[in-house]
Amino acid sequence: MANFFPRWTNWIPLKVIVCVIVIGCGLTAATWYYATPKYTKVGYQPIQPVPFPHDIHVTQLGMDCRYCHSFVEVAAQSNVPNTATCMNCHTQVAKDNPKLQPVQESWKSGEPVEWVWLYRTVDYVYYNHSAHVNRGISCFTCHGPVNHMSVVHIAQPHSMAWCLDCHRHPENYLRPDDQVFNLDWKPEDVKPAEFVAKYGQPGDTREDFAKKKQLTQAEIGQTLKQRWKITPPTNCQGCHR
Repeated sequence: MANFFPRWTNWIPLKVIVCVIVIGCGLTAATWYYATPKYTKVGYQPIQPVPFPHDIHVTQLGMDCRYCHSFVEVAAQSNVPNTATCMNCHTQVAKDNPKLQPVQESWKSGEPVEWVWLYRTVDYVYYNHSAHVNRGISCFTCHGPVNHMSVVHIAQPHSMAWCLDCHRHPENYLRPDDQVFNLDWKPEDVKPAEFVAKYGQPGDTREDFAKKKQLTQAEIGQTLKQRWKITPPTNCQGCHR
């Protein structure tokens, strides 16, 4: 009796098994790489030419982020401090500390200190620092508790999904504009009556926020979102221009 199926069909089960194995390995490898800190760089902590302790400068000494990162409110890209900024203090403070030798050499030669950049936005993504910090997005949201880091590391993934989460729900991250650079700020710090007097409250809310004992992040964020008419883009053209 002749075979019902042609001879080449005998290889189909083997081919299916091979394809399943290859696809499974590919999916596993892609997930392993793209969904872990190795890809998002969360936790990346490079060795800098000068060990700059943010916790000492910000938390102990009370320095404002904008003293060193002076362009953050007015430019699309923030900046690392130049040597002159460092030497404003260190011509007097800890001037003989050997850890500051790269700064001192830079001061004498005029060549910049070769800082290792942690955050580099790829060329095909548009990001504007000033647009964010001038509308209630704190340094903390993107960079974590830098004021408590002795060595700065990447705290957030800065992936497309992570950015879109904020653009779709900005009320979860917005804070009063005078608290953007206060990295220890919490919604519990807001005094409801003062907040309502300055920013109002959402128009569709029946409850009087001014009489509440405490406001939630959602209530604060929704108020600011309506007050400032914040409508972040969620289409491709918003970031890929």
